[in-house]
Amino acid sequence: MIELLICLVVGLVIGAVFGLFKLPLPVPHGLGGVIGLIGMFIGGQIVKILM
Repeated sequence: MIELLICLVVGLVIGAVFGLFKLPLPVPHGLGGVIGLIGMFIGGQIVKILM
């Protein structure tokens, strides 16, 4: 759980820094991007289980 909170805080800080400098966020936009990230995570977990 601590790892998730650290990831959330780091993500918030990075998002704030990019927002302050008016830079585009280095993440896929929209629901399709989120689904893609979830798919990559699940795929990695499947390979880990099968090996």
